[in-house]
Amino acid sequence: MPIIMGTAGHIDHGKTSLVRALTGIDCDRLEEEKRRGITIELGFAYLDLPGIDRLGIVDVPGHERFVKNMVAGAAGIDFVMLVIAADEGVMPQTREHLEICSLLGTDTGLVALTKVDMVDEEMLELVQEDISEFLQGTFLEGAPVMPVSSHTGQGMDALKAKLAEIATSFKPRRRTDLFRLPIDRIFSMKGYGTVITGTLIAGAVGVGQDVLVYPQQKPTKVRTIQVHGRAAEKALAGQRTAVNLAGVEVEELERGQVLAVPGSLFPSLTWDIELTLLKSASKPLKHRKEVHFHHGSREVLARVYLLDRDQLMPGETCACQVRFEEPLVGVYGDRVVLRSYSPLRTIGGGKLINPLGRKVKRRSEQVQVLYSLAGGEPEALALGQLRLAGPEGLSFAQLVTMTNLESKALEKMLGQLGGQQKAFLFDKDARVYVSGALLDELCASAAAFTTEYHRKNPLKPGLSRSELASDWGKGLPAKLFHFVVERLLKRGELIADQEVLRLPGHKVSLASDEAKMRGSILAAYEQGGITPPNLKDVLDPLGVDFKQAAPVFKLLQDQGELLKIKEDMYFSRSAMEKLKGMIVGFFEKQEEMGPPDFKELTSLSRKYAIPVLEYLDKEKITVRVGDKRRLRKR
Repeated sequence: MPIIMGTAGHIDHGKTSLVRALTGIDCDRLEEEKRRGITIELGFAYLDLPGIDRLGIVDVPGHERFVKNMVAGAAGIDFVMLVIAADEGVMPQTREHLEICSLLGTDTGLVALTKVDMVDEEMLELVQEDISEFLQGTFLEGAPVMPVSSHTGQGMDALKAKLAEIATSFKPRRRTDLFRLPIDRIFSMKGYGTVITGTLIAGAVGVGQDVLVYPQQKPTKVRTIQVHGRAAEKALAGQRTAVNLAGVEVEELERGQVLAVPGSLFPSLTWDIELTLLKSASKPLKHRKEVHFHHGSREVLARVYLLDRDQLMPGETCACQVRFEEPLVGVYGDRVVLRSYSPLRTIGGGKLINPLGRKVKRRSEQVQVLYSLAGGEPEALALGQLRLAGPEGLSFAQLVTMTNLESKALEKMLGQLGGQQKAFLFDKDARVYVSGALLDELCASAAAFTTEYHRKNPLKPGLSRSELASDWGKGLPAKLFHFVVERLLKRGELIADQEVLRLPGHKVSLASDEAKMRGSILAAYEQGGITPPNLKDVLDPLGVDFKQAAPVFKLLQDQGELLKIKEDMYFSRSAMEKLKGMIVGFFEKQEEMGPPDFKELTSLSRKYAIPVLEYLDKEKITVRVGDKRRLRKR
C-alpha cells in the first residue's frame, strides 16, 4: 500500500541534505533556494525500499516564515521523520513542527539526528538526552532516534532499514471511494500544458476521468498521470501524484484547491470543528478571534466563534465554529491547524466535525449536538448531522462527506436507521434524508396546527392541503411537506375527505343559535324550490347580515345542501336536482334549447335563467353552441 513520509524540523538542520543522501534527489529546485541555501517551497522525492513499491517523501521548509508551506506538505503524510541537528539540538521550529504534526493527526515516526560528524561523543550523548526529554508526552515518545551524517554517510543504511520497517508495518486509514487530491503545486510543461501535483489522500483517479477543481467547481479532465515520476493509468490514495489537466490554465489554479469527482464535495463558508488550543499557547483564544486557518494545502483567514464559552484556555478542547472569507471543501475527520493572526505562531488545531456548518445559537441545544459529533460513532454521527441540517435534510452525497463513511457502509446504516424510524428518505429522486426525531416533531406540529384550525373554524369540515402547506408548511421542502402529510394519513392521525384534511375525531359543531340559523336558511331555500328567495329576504327575519351568516352558508355548501350559482344566489340541492330532471326530460324530445325554451320550461325570470344556464354548462350538464344549449354527451 502506498505510504508518504514527511520531514519536519528547524531550518538548517539538514532535512533536504538528508533526503538527497537517501534518494539522490535534490528537493531544492528553485534558484532562490539554491542561492540562499534554504528550503522555501515543498520538495518531493521517493525512495525504493524492500517490501513496498516506493516510499513517497515530502520535504518541508524549516524557516518560521514558511511554516504555512510546511503545513501544506505535512497535511497528507502518513508518518514523520523529525530532523534535529546534533550541533544545535531542539530549536523553536522543532517544537512547532512537532506540534503541527500532532494537530494533523500524525501518530507515527522517528527522529533523524543529523550532523553527528560535527560533534564529539559527549555532545552527542547530551543532545540525545535533551531529545528524549523533549519527546516525552508527544506521539514520538520512545520513537527510534537514528544518528546520521549526510556528509559522511554514517548511519544511512540503518536509517533506511528503519524506514523500511516503519513503512511495511504501517497501516494507513484511507477511504477508497471519495477521490480527493489537494493541490500543492501548479506549473506548465511544454507539450502537456497545465500540471498539478499533490498527495492523493483518498480514493483513486484514472486517465480520461472527468473531475472538478473545488471549491470553484471548475470542470476539467485528466489527460495523463505520473506517480513518483513514472507514467501511470491510475493513481491511488497515498501516492504523490502529478496530473496533467485539460481545458484549464495555470493562472486559474492555486495551491489549496482540491481535485475531486463532480458532486462529491460541497463548498461552505462555515465549518464546525473540534478545536484544541495548545498548552504552549501564550494566551487564551477569545470568541470571534481572527486566525490563519490551514486545511490540506490551503490557508485562509477565518474567525473563530466559541459557542459555549467566551474564551478557550491553553490545553482545553471545545466544539466551535469557524467562518471563512472564501469557501472551503472538506470531509468529516479532516485535520486543521490554527495560527495566530499576529504574530504568526501555531496556537491550536483539531478535526473537522461538520463541513456544512449552519448558524448555531450560542449556548443552545445545538451546541451539545456538535459535541456529540466529535465522538465519531457512525450512527450518532449520522443522526447528529441530520439533526443539525433541520428540515432541509441531507443528500446521500452530503452524508458521505459528513460522516466519512464508505458509501456501501453508509447505505447499509441508513437502511437500518430507517427500519428503526430514526432516519427517513423523504426525497427518493435526490436521495435526501431527514432526522426521524425532526419528522416526529413536524408530524406533531402539523397535527397541533390542524387541532387549532378546527377550534378556530368549528363550522368548517377541515382545511385543504394547500392551506396547510401555505399556513403551516411554509418554508418546508415541498416533498417533505408531502411526506409529513402522508405519514399522518397512514398512521390515521389525519383523515382526507377528497382534498379536505381533518383530525379523525373532528365533526362540525354548531352553537344553538348557529344550528337554528342553519335550519332557517335551508328551509327558506327548500321552500323556494326552483324559484329561490332573495338573500335579503332570507337574512332579514333572522336579524343578521351576510358577514355573520357566511360561515353557515359555507357549511351548507360543504355539506352539499346549498349550491352557489353566483354571488348572492343559492339553490337548494333538491331544487337543483329537480331542475336537472326537467332539463334531461326536455332533451329527450328536443335536440337544442334556447333561452326562451328554458324560461318557458322553468318559469324562471332572466335574473335566474342566465346564471342557472351558465351553472349547468359549468357542471357539464349542458354545452353551449352559439345561442343554444345541447345535452352534453357522456
